[in-house]
Amino acid sequence: MPGCQGCQFEKMTRCYDNETVEFFYNNSGKKLSHEWKSKDIVVVALGLTVSIIVLLTNLLVITAIAINKRFHYPIYYLLGNLAAADLFAGIAYMFLMFHTGPRTAQLSLKTWFIRHSLLDTSLTASVVNLLAIAVERHQTVFTMQLHSKMSNQRVMILICCIWITALLLGLIPSYGWHCLCNLDDCSRMAPLYSRRYLTFWAISNLFIFLIMVVVYTHIFIYVKRKMARMSKHTNFHPRYKETMINLIKTVIIILSAFVICWTPGQVVLLLDGLNCKSCNVLAVEKYFLLLAEINSLINAIVYSYRDNEMRSTFRKILCFACYRMPKYSPASVKFSTTEHRILPQNGHPIMDSTL
Repeated sequence: MPGCQGCQFEKMTRCYDNETVEFFYNNSGKKLSHEWKSKDIVVVALGLTVSIIVLLTNLLVITAIAINKRFHYPIYYLLGNLAAADLFAGIAYMFLMFHTGPRTAQLSLKTWFIRHSLLDTSLTASVVNLLAIAVERHQTVFTMQLHSKMSNQRVMILICCIWITALLLGLIPSYGWHCLCNLDDCSRMAPLYSRRYLTFWAISNLFIFLIMVVVYTHIFIYVKRKMARMSKHTNFHPRYKETMINLIKTVIIILSAFVICWTPGQVVLLLDGLNCKSCNVLAVEKYFLLLAEINSLINAIVYSYRDNEMRSTFRKILCFACYRMPKYSPASVKFSTTEHRILPQNGHPIMDSTL
């Protein structure tokens, strides 16, 4: 009997780190294709197209923030970091596209973990950065400031914290929170990951989503009430009203894009983590992951392209080979100065950005 108990203990603690990726996929019931199918080709083609667009747009944002000194403020540093996270997400997703389909069966365990760690780290960095931007916007809107009073040093510390958090969450599975030693705990969507880790990761992200929804909803309600009060004054400046309306539009776009792109994937991960047998999570996983990656493109559009000065900088970058433009034209300086000095009833300068 003692010998039998020892055998059972040895079986329970046995690790399968010398097995192949295909072994774990078979264990989880996830089929591996050994030849390219039309579905695989469509997914890879879409994935590579989205990745390239994400890389180009976010690289454009980073370049604009770097060369234009008017963007050297906390909110734009956070936008630049968001663009860097989304740029990293584009690289990670491109790496996935080159190591998916029939190529998955040929991966070593180390390469498989690298493939997923890159995705987890980049997407976590993007989500946490979105939360930081939401909190920063909440602070500036309620104090009616153009820019946050946060020092550059604190912004850099915040950015470092964002990446440390993303790296920790992305690397945890590779350094222990996997199912190599417990096959019963393997998930179906990520057959080398522990279901408990997927549950933790999904709940953490959904909690961040909830905070963001609360923050942006609070901004939306405040701006709407502020407009209602200010519209009663006869000297209500039309530029202030336009800024407020644009801010409301931006908030609606942010919330809609975020919920549409992220929620489906996180819910599917949670269902897989909770071992929902009746849920066909494998049928939609690739499309929901692609949808989450598309949010990295939408981030660049919503947070940057709706900013007049950012659009102007984009044109200068894209057209520098066509014709030379003065760094700052008199018209743009005059327009910018006028925008910054408009005052509402409380005497504080209004925001000239729809961020």
